[in-house]
Amino acid sequence: MTTQASRETSRLYEEVPELAAIGMRAFTTTRLAGSFAVASDEPVRDVIARWDRLRDELSTAGPRLATARQVHGDRVISHGTGWAGWLRGGDADGHFALDRGTGMAVSIADCVPVFVTHSSGAAALLHSGWRGTASRIVERAIDLFESRGMPGSELTLHLGPAICSDCYEVSPDVFERLTGRSVGRATTVDLRALIADHARQRGVRRISISEDCTRCNNDRFYSHRAGDAGRQLGVLIAPL
Repeated sequence: MTTQASRETSRLYEEVPELAAIGMRAFTTTRLAGSFAVASDEPVRDVIARWDRLRDELSTAGPRLATARQVHGDRVISHGTGWAGWLRGGDADGHFALDRGTGMAVSIADCVPVFVTHSSGAAALLHSGWRGTASRIVERAIDLFESRGMPGSELTLHLGPAICSDCYEVSPDVFERLTGRSVGRATTVDLRALIADHARQRGVRRISISEDCTRCNNDRFYSHRAGDAGRQLGVLIAPL
């Protein structure tokens, strides 16, 4: 039976059933959960209150929540277990945790939240816009798994809500950096398809892709291309 609490959760969070099936908690917050942008005109108390509610939500799964100052790069931070609380790291667009109990969050508003997991509980969460995709941040994460004996063939990857190929038009130089092909005018591109291809080239076979577009479904998600200043979160944790 669906409870009132579960209905409310489904409105606030877009859960990833493919990862829940292997024991992971993975979701993207929705517009109804409010913006998590730390650089905004909103009162600080309101934004921090949302982060505190998120920490409470994850507390039964583990004592740690890792975030970073996102810069559209390809750096992935590795996290150990010798700490508790909320960590905001330096410049990075990805997180990797070998052990269970470390929650990870990235802020998004058209860029792709990339969830990468292993049956052992090792996990990575990435923020991949066009720059991160062009620099293959997903491969930086796969490198971390492989360096610890977990090949791409053992990984499960999910690409969350992001701007779709119909809505995401880029300049000719950006298109060439992403695809290696030259065009003479602004052209649409599918970031999630490109990231999935990069992962497949590294042996990943279990790949799922959200059907949600942040621009098309702007009533449910924040979208930079739609003019929103707000940001939702991609969140991933392997529960203890």
